[in-house]
Amino acid sequence: AGIQAAVKAILPGAAWQRCRVHFARNITSRLGSARSKPAGALISTIFAQTSQEAVTAQYKHVIDSLKDAFPEIADMLADAEADLTAFAAFPREHWQKIWSNNPIERLGREIKRRADVVQVFPDRESVTRLIGAVLLEQHEEWQYGERRYLSKTSLQRLTHMLHHDQHPRPDHHTTTLNP
Repeated sequence: AGIQAAVKAILPGAAWQRCRVHFARNITSRLGSARSKPAGALISTIFAQTSQEAVTAQYKHVIDSLKDAFPEIADMLADAEADLTAFAAFPREHWQKIWSNNPIERLGREIKRRADVVQVFPDRESVTRLIGAVLLEQHEEWQYGERRYLSKTSLQRLTHMLHHDQHPRPDHHTTTLNP
């Protein structure tokens, strides 16, 4: 809640996207591994959609489908709708990067791995240099490497969407973030 409040305060208009992987883990912890599989499979259909409208429609369909067999999961989904579907307001090419925080967790593990190799740092500046080097390396990979985090074309689409499409057409598949 504190992070969400800070994001809203610092980045007005920013949406909060809950990680779908962590949500799936929450379902598994509630239902157990075997019982969570059918619910998880149904929930994953939400993320297989190709437009914001389809995501919304499928989300409602999944909630309705789970009400009888898994009412507590249906309630969890209903409560988390805005947080789980924030990705759908962005260009389709960005969805996989937005709906999970796995890339950030991977980066955190790499920082920890490199810090564990050193074990003891002589001062604060040496820690800053190491972490800064890892972050710079990752930035360059995401910015210029073969596995670019977000393509230049999709970023241009996002920029255009945010600056020029303040009143989306009903047939338009993306929406703007309202400041």
